[in-house]
Amino acid sequence: MNVHEYQAKALLREFGVAVPEGRLAGTPAEAEDAARSLGAPVVVVKAQVHAGGRGKGGGIKLAKSPAEAKKAASEILGMTLHTPQTPPEGKVVRKVYVEAGSEIERELYLAIVLDRADETLAIIASTEGGMEIEEVAERTPEKILTVPVDPNLGYRPYQARRVGFGLGLAPGQIARLETFLEGLIRLFVERDASLVEINPLVLTKSGEILALDAKLNFDDNALYRHAEVAALHDPDEEDARELEAKQIDLAYVGLDGDIGCMVNGAGLAMATLDMIQVCGGSPANFLDAGGGADKEKVKEAFKIILRDPKVKAILVNIFGGIVRCDLIAEGVVAAAGELGIGVPLVVRLQGTNAEEGRKILADSGLDITPAETLGEAGQKAVAAAAG
Repeated sequence: MNVHEYQAKALLREFGVAVPEGRLAGTPAEAEDAARSLGAPVVVVKAQVHAGGRGKGGGIKLAKSPAEAKKAASEILGMTLHTPQTPPEGKVVRKVYVEAGSEIERELYLAIVLDRADETLAIIASTEGGMEIEEVAERTPEKILTVPVDPNLGYRPYQARRVGFGLGLAPGQIARLETFLEGLIRLFVERDASLVEINPLVLTKSGEILALDAKLNFDDNALYRHAEVAALHDPDEEDARELEAKQIDLAYVGLDGDIGCMVNGAGLAMATLDMIQVCGGSPANFLDAGGGADKEKVKEAFKIILRDPKVKAILVNIFGGIVRCDLIAEGVVAAAGELGIGVPLVVRLQGTNAEEGRKILADSGLDITPAETLGEAGQKAVAAAAG
């Protein structure tokens, strides 16, 4: 789960991490009042959407007076923001964050992530703050410093010193970084975060270290024990199809292709997406119907897939382990008949009662293309979408 910048900074304050003062605003008048209450000579008006690169899309503006803050907010609120990290249709801005300006001397990058390979937390730092870290990794990987933190031993001040020396900080700044990093790691562990990213981390002319921007991601599977984090969820920032899928216990992620996929099991779903790509096609979604898929769930899955206007064909790939293939086949037939599916449908059934399931499909009288192997299913789905 992602959160907005203003929510992330409230959490950072809670854990003793230094951030600039700011106020949330939902109207231009509220933005003007926020700028006046901050009393700073310069404020920054920032669009609040779940995407980076907001400045490049016109979602961040400087204001030198409350009146300018009001004007900037009026230009940002309601706009459809397009950045490299938004979906093609962009994101509508419903709120802005008005923040006191900072006298920046240096911009740095700092993040905490989980290193699954080494089973550690990884502190990632770079002198190239304000840039996309992926670009830095590709062009100048030597400018990225990684320091592991063993979760069993916990954070130690020497790790902050390693980061500080690598970033070329002065002794006094390194001392502040120790406290800063300690707060970030406590937040990461105690709130079950999957990413804590500060970009840029700034050094001010007065010697402060501030989180000028913040991106926090949290493990969805741990939200049941963090009601205060779950309450930060903003449904306006999520794909409506993904929200609907969650409500009926389906795992759905929209993609950019034209072949809709309905599969049971995350591993098989990933393999199906890979096979479509190998066969020259492009998947329109990831959809895991789970091991307990039944007729009703199959029908709802089809509805969600068909809501995507780009879908030109649908591939159903089911392995009958817990679930029976004949029940899935009945669900496919019922859904196809009730919904009037107007795109080609390719179905692969393997496992428990697969033969019975195939017979149900064959006897249905519907235009359903059967497939035996994963490769055959991928090829037929790609051909169907192309045709």
